[in-house]
Amino acid sequence: MTSESRLEEPLTDRIRAVILGGDFVPNQRLVEADVCEQFGTTRAAVRTAFKELAGEGLVEILRNKGARVRAISKAEAIEITEVRMVLEGLSAAKAAERVTPRQAEDLRETVAAMRAAVEGNDLDRYSELNAVLHAKVREIADHRTSASIIERLGAQVVRHKFRLARQPGRAAVSLPQHELIVAAIVARDPEAAQTAMQQHLRSVAKALEATTD
Repeated sequence: MTSESRLEEPLTDRIRAVILGGDFVPNQRLVEADVCEQFGTTRAAVRTAFKELAGEGLVEILRNKGARVRAISKAEAIEITEVRMVLEGLSAAKAAERVTPRQAEDLRETVAAMRAAVEGNDLDRYSELNAVLHAKVREIADHRTSASIIERLGAQVVRHKFRLARQPGRAAVSLPQHELIVAAIVARDPEAAQTAMQQHLRSVAKALEATTD
């Protein structure tokens, strides 16, 4: 993406990307003047963006203290994962009902690329493909309400997911779970797809519990 195209993006999207990318860290104070200068915009636009991001759970607006990046605790990350378990289970079931042959082949190719990343010990690539696969399942499901909630919740715990993905051996545990999800969707078995997705996210929640704060 060119610098010109980035400037054309809505301000909220640009600030969100910086937060999710780790350039703004948890509990960091967001000074309006500094953000205005960084993004070449006005204080009014920045305040509006902060309010939108607060609604997404990424920013806190503190009375008489301005805004800061919201820190998500491990306990909250586990709760969010438990909610995702229900919603993404629904999404997987819907995907199994609606998947086309072309979409099924795309899922197979993605999970094959995930296996290659594990075999090559490329954890960054595996993490990227993990997110791609979940997004593809949501796209196939075509269930807009659950998708919007899942995406918002996922953004809140992105740092926890990144830390978890880099744990030794985690990708080798996660990969067969994703393979089961894809196999069930491709087989057009909604019940099996829902169960496989829920079991995967239950595993994620347990792995989060075992991490240190």
